[in-house]
Amino acid sequence: MTSLSNGALAGQPVVAIVDDEPDVRRGLDRFIRSLDLDTRLYASAEEVLEDAELLSAVVCLVSDVQMPRMSGLDLQLALRARNHSFPVIFVTAYPDESLEARAMAQGAFAFFGKPFNTDMFAATLLRAIGRETAQY
Repeated sequence: MTSLSNGALAGQPVVAIVDDEPDVRRGLDRFIRSLDLDTRLYASAEEVLEDAELLSAVVCLVSDVQMPRMSGLDLQLALRARNHSFPVIFVTAYPDESLEARAMAQGAFAFFGKPFNTDMFAATLLRAIGRETAQY
């Protein structure tokens, strides 16, 4: 199931959130919207790849790493293969140095273990999309 804010419908920049856990997805949605950003929610990597129309509005992707069928790392590679170059921020309940190294080597903007420091996450997200953190 996906959710789209009114701003995204109006062509505003969107932060895509991908997580197979509904509670995590909703929590990230509330938090990112509190930063005055529009969001689109996805339960799987496959849903993201099927949403070609909205991908043109995405300014950043926040993705879980470990998901059924297609991982966040595989999603990142698939998006790059389709010439989508927006920043990718990974979040995972199972942080591992080798996994983080692989994500960063593939071009990830950042990698966070859950639970994460919300101030650091907000600053990283805002930096990824080119917004000054001072305004938040």
